[in-house]
Amino acid sequence: MPLYFQRSTPELKAQYLLTLPAIRDRCSQVHDLAKEGKLEYFEYHPENEEKVADFCLEIIQRDFQTNYASIPPHGRWRHIDAGLPRVEPLLERWRSSPNPPSDKEIVRRLIDLFLVSVLLDAGAGNAWSYTEASNGQRFARSEGLGVASVHMFIEGLFSGDPDQPHQVDAKGLASVTIEKIATAFQVTESNPMVGLEGRTSLLVNLSKALSSNPGFFGLDTRPGNIVDFLEKESKELEGKTVVPISALWHALITGLSVIWPSRLSLAGISLGDVWPCTSLKNSLPKDVFEEGDDLVPFHKLTGWTTYSLLEPMEKMLGWKFDGINDMTGLPEYRNGGLLVDLGVLSIKPSSIPTPFYPNKDSPIPKLPPSHPAIVEWRAMTVIELDRIAALIRHKVGVSPEASLTLAQILESATWKGGREIARQRRPETGGPPIEIESDGTVF
Repeated sequence: MPLYFQRSTPELKAQYLLTLPAIRDRCSQVHDLAKEGKLEYFEYHPENEEKVADFCLEIIQRDFQTNYASIPPHGRWRHIDAGLPRVEPLLERWRSSPNPPSDKEIVRRLIDLFLVSVLLDAGAGNAWSYTEASNGQRFARSEGLGVASVHMFIEGLFSGDPDQPHQVDAKGLASVTIEKIATAFQVTESNPMVGLEGRTSLLVNLSKALSSNPGFFGLDTRPGNIVDFLEKESKELEGKTVVPISALWHALITGLSVIWPSRLSLAGISLGDVWPCTSLKNSLPKDVFEEGDDLVPFHKLTGWTTYSLLEPMEKMLGWKFDGINDMTGLPEYRNGGLLVDLGVLSIKPSSIPTPFYPNKDSPIPKLPPSHPAIVEWRAMTVIELDRIAALIRHKVGVSPEASLTLAQILESATWKGGREIARQRRPETGGPPIEIESDGTVF
């Protein structure tokens, strides 16, 4: 029996919607509707999935030939290193200091950096860019936000300890202001950033989250202390530390719950990046429908954080994470835009009212994240990323266990592919085929 037909209390349903498996489960329900032509806003064209897989495979082989094992995982590390290495020189700086930190402390610092950098990574808009002072290189979008964030970290903007600027803690974050963030991001009238206020508010709320959850973040209120929590949740197998991915997810989804704007709650539990889907609600029999059955979880920034934090723990501590297959692709505009631009998804004619098309000469609508069309788009993106990844692996004859994990495909193919096809189709902006009104807290 499908999960949405199982009777449950609102509290249990809310707890379920905060789990990692719930994302793929609920998105699958929306995808099933698409196969029956029952979505409200999109037509689904599975015959074009092959085109997407071929497009992505060309990018993979262009950049990595057939050396698939060399593809790094999707994570914030890549964006911070845009144009040139920045993380490795920072590691060398720490290791060559008079009192070099342990590997575990180095990982704590990287987690401090990566977490804050991810929270600053929501869409900045088409007009903003960041110029690196040391070399004059100019970066936009995720790379610009990543490069800016590492300089903010190095300069001690997030630290409350003057003797240790290279950390993030509750005291340092509590002193963050819009003015400080705007200056650090080089925001001016001619270099505007979308969602500046929402971005700042996430950092201030992160301060509260770190102080409120010492079990995850320690008495010195640092994101990096999550390493110590995970070590307690781990077990030793054949000489290797094995950590359940569910423990990391629980720490992030629970420990950071207060940072997200209050949008939707169930049984008094704030749900974060979870949204009602009208197509799903309309498809369910009225005599069995219960509150919460139409809600679809995405938790995109939590997923992006998880991918980003896994890398330093795996690489530097040698930890293995169990249950990694529960991780999904990220439902954001690059991955989703790839599907629209290459014809897997198309907007149903006249389904989106004219007022949502701000430019009468453009076929691109602009919608808030809560719009049911965006909910459908994101749900379809999650499942289509699974399907595209499977097609790519089939074409090159590899298994996800051997190489070409979902994280590698996100990094080398779908996210990059979404950006490249956007530049081809809309060279003037490089923006997505559907614009989203970002407040700096969702995408």
